[in-house]
Amino acid sequence: MRRRTATAVAATSVSVMLAGCGVLNATGSSEDASPTKGNDITVGLLLPETANTRYDKFDYPIIKERVATLTKNQGKVQYANADADANKQASQLQQMIDEQVDVILLDAVDAHAIAGGVKKAKDAGIPVIAYDRLAEGPIDAYISFDNELVGEVQGRSLLDALGSEIDSSDKIVMMNGSPTDPNAKQFKQGALSELNGKVTIAQSFDTKDWKPENAEANMAQAIQQIGKDNIAAVYSANDGMAGGIVKALEAAGVTKLPPITGQDAELDAVQRIIAGEQYMSVYKSYPQEAEAAAEMAVAKVQGKDIQFDALARDRVDSPTDKDIPAQLVSVVALTRENIKDTVVADGIYKVSEICTADYKDACAAIGLKQ
Repeated sequence: MRRRTATAVAATSVSVMLAGCGVLNATGSSEDASPTKGNDITVGLLLPETANTRYDKFDYPIIKERVATLTKNQGKVQYANADADANKQASQLQQMIDEQVDVILLDAVDAHAIAGGVKKAKDAGIPVIAYDRLAEGPIDAYISFDNELVGEVQGRSLLDALGSEIDSSDKIVMMNGSPTDPNAKQFKQGALSELNGKVTIAQSFDTKDWKPENAEANMAQAIQQIGKDNIAAVYSANDGMAGGIVKALEAAGVTKLPPITGQDAELDAVQRIIAGEQYMSVYKSYPQEAEAAAEMAVAKVQGKDIQFDALARDRVDSPTDKDIPAQLVSVVALTRENIKDTVVADGIYKVSEICTADYKDACAAIGLKQ
């Protein structure tokens, strides 16, 4: 994947910036291409699974609401979830093609396997926008988070946690994601771009299936080889694995945990951050991603080329296609200092969900109150 350097420093969403310029209020007048569709449109939404609550809790309702707003309540979203079944998703995609939806937002279960279905949609004249995961085949655009930036933020945060006394001999354990996940490779590359030359990578693991129990076993191995008192910090690519890492360290008798990174701002991780068991997570604003995806879909199907191009100013490559228009949404390092301004402000969690009895005192200590 290739990305613009500007993406790495963008703290504000493209959609917000466009709104400030008036672009999102484009009407299809002479400044835009003539609309190919009116407001009475159907956006097909294919999401991959239900195990992660974000899809039903955030992505679908936010996209549905934003499409309605953009089309004066005349447009609708046709939603299907594949329950992590690639064959099921292929059938759902074919059904949307048969029913002639106007545009499809596709979060692929299997980015490679879905390529044939994407081509069928293209042949039927239906644009397909890859959502969250970069599907193969002739997609029209892609929207997701900046995966290399995720790794960079994790790496920088780890260095910040080590402070001014950092030494290049400090031993770091890297717990990377699944070797079969292309995103994991990008997280790793981003982190190494920050860590290389500043610390010593004493052990590095590519963790099968992202499973916390596999990360726990890997960490136990690292502790045995390096020594529990010789590990300065742990790079964990996501929060689930961070939980397994904490278990391994505690089982080894470590009482003062080293800085540990994460990603996804899972509730357990937010609570660990508050309690001082995990240093940070990477918060990815699902509402921001979902709203921008809806804006891209409507602009594409209505032929608002200026608006669409402004929303997709980056370029990415997939294994099958090059120079795909894209929007790579920025991310935020989630620490104890900004929990209220991120996951609470965005409605991801309520304070009551975070500050349960076990974390009441820790929440009070950082001023997190209901």
